[in-house]
Amino acid sequence: MKQIKYYLLSLFSGLLLAVTAIHAQESKPNSFQSITVAQQGPVVNVKLMFSEPLTALPPGFSVAKPARIALDFANTINGLGKSSQTFNEGDLLSANFVQAEGRTRLVLNLNQAMTYESRIDGNSLLLTLVPVALKGNLVARAENFSQARPSQIANSIRDIGFQRGKSGDGVITVELSDPNAGITIRQQGKSLIVDFVKVTVPESLRKRLDVTDFATPVVSLNTVQQGADTRMTINPHGLWEYNAYQSDNRFVIEVKPVIENPNKLVQGSRGGFQGEKLSLNFQNVEVRRLLQVIGEFTGMNMVVSDSVGGSITLILKDVPWDQALDIILQQKGLDMRKNGNVILIAPREEIATKEKLEFESKVQISDLEPLRTESFQMNYIKGADVQKLLVDPKQTLLSKRGSALLDDRSNMLFVKDTPSRLDDVREMIAKVDVPVRQVMIEARIVEAGDSFAKNLGIRLNFRQVQPGNTFSVANDNIRGNSLTNSAVNLPATPRAGQSGTFSLLLFNTALTQFLTAEISALEADGRGKVISSPRVMTSNQVEAIIEQGVEIPYQQATSSGATSVSFRKANLSLKVKPGITPDGRITMALDVNKDTPNTRLSTGAGIAIDTKHVKTEVLVENGGTVVIGGIYTQETRDNTQRIPFFGDLPYIGWLFKNREWIDDKTELLIFITPKIVAQSLAVQ
Repeated sequence: MKQIKYYLLSLFSGLLLAVTAIHAQESKPNSFQSITVAQQGPVVNVKLMFSEPLTALPPGFSVAKPARIALDFANTINGLGKSSQTFNEGDLLSANFVQAEGRTRLVLNLNQAMTYESRIDGNSLLLTLVPVALKGNLVARAENFSQARPSQIANSIRDIGFQRGKSGDGVITVELSDPNAGITIRQQGKSLIVDFVKVTVPESLRKRLDVTDFATPVVSLNTVQQGADTRMTINPHGLWEYNAYQSDNRFVIEVKPVIENPNKLVQGSRGGFQGEKLSLNFQNVEVRRLLQVIGEFTGMNMVVSDSVGGSITLILKDVPWDQALDIILQQKGLDMRKNGNVILIAPREEIATKEKLEFESKVQISDLEPLRTESFQMNYIKGADVQKLLVDPKQTLLSKRGSALLDDRSNMLFVKDTPSRLDDVREMIAKVDVPVRQVMIEARIVEAGDSFAKNLGIRLNFRQVQPGNTFSVANDNIRGNSLTNSAVNLPATPRAGQSGTFSLLLFNTALTQFLTAEISALEADGRGKVISSPRVMTSNQVEAIIEQGVEIPYQQATSSGATSVSFRKANLSLKVKPGITPDGRITMALDVNKDTPNTRLSTGAGIAIDTKHVKTEVLVENGGTVVIGGIYTQETRDNTQRIPFFGDLPYIGWLFKNREWIDDKTELLIFITPKIVAQSLAVQ
């Protein structure tokens, strides 16, 4: 029996220790042990070692500018002993570890935008970083921007927005109900296709948006529902490139314009070399043969000068072809000129000499080229302003033999110069002779007042009539001799209006002595509001003024000693000079003045004027309202007039004094609302 009890006790103790160990193991956080990086061509492999295996793939997001990839590891600490590590392997620059609130975020700093794939291998997490491949010469292609993750709610698009960026790029913002949506981006022809996997779009957002008026590379975008997915088709024009990033439930696509540079092999706004990567391994190969290989790889047409020769040994692995070509040219003292899809390669001295001869030839031709006369009709700008620009000696738009004549009556300009200079003049006039945008400015000047006044006073009279005389109370008539004394004379003195009176008469039985008490009081409570709303329309960068009021005459002494009559304005005026910014906002230099005559303060020299003046500069959204100023004043007074000693007596002291209570409040607010007037209205 004792052996059985001992066996059961040992078994229970073992189970208890096992449960305690399991619980301790579950509560113990995971930790980073090491991070290693290996590059295989353009692909960068990252291996993260942990103390315990991961139970699921970590959530993450990527940012295109600056290029970063962030992964969040729950219940994980940083066991590396440092918060950052530098690699410089391929496009992976460094890694940062940020630990907070029981989790650790790994941030991979990249040289360019990259996509990643992740998988769990025992205690390791393997990341494969792949650079975003370039599609053609212009647009970066990013298949599978983000993978869909399991979610308990149905994902849908809440809103679609479009706006113009600071650099003229079109910014499309898509707000999702759940950030765990799968998004795929690809170029199809001249359009950009964005697919939202298992995402629905409301009926109100299933439409085509024409955004041509924003002056961005994007002409339109169309959103449709395709089965369980949503497809957005973005239609740009010209040369363009795009960036895409996601922050929480907001997905943003930036379509940027690309200015074509004829001397650049690969077009695009990103710095550095952007051509497709190639590998070269040649030993003592002829330069002409190597240039032929690059031309066949890129499909570019190359014209190589006969003076190009020599051999070169070259070992390059996964290098952009434009960088490889630049290395060859630098090593052999060569230079190139690009014209369309044709590249001319020759020694630097030969190209410099040829260009110098071409420039000298053009100068000689311009000096000998026959002149032509062309007339330009100015529509919106004054011809004198254009003529001033053309004949300005500091500019070189006209040649030395060119001239510009103006006909003021028809506002027509006659320019005489070479055909090439006339083309430049025509292009310049087309840019400046455009209708000026107009702005409607509305000001609302609100002046509110709240006044309260209370007056209380008293007047006491004593009257004595000689005996034998008669006195009638009804009509206050006295026949005979009488004596009247004013004991107290402190009636109410209101600022405006007439005070009310209450009289009381006391007399003796013989009607020979009378005491008269007269109480006067007035309580006034007033509220008022004055709204002034001047409006004025003006052109961009043109000052406008509107005013209304009176001119008050006053006497003014002259130098001879005589007097003359002058006038001073008491007006409500609005002076404004608007300026429309490239992003559609409005800057305004404002001068608002509100003067009113004050007849209560008039003197022998004239009538006083109450002035309220604001002068400032503000920046306002189109159609927005801004408060440019406000004045709040409050006047509180308690005035008492009393007879000494008697006015301070308790209970009866009010019979020997009068009081005045005043509480006045005034407030002035000035609101400004500018609106850009549309030149034309289009109905879709």
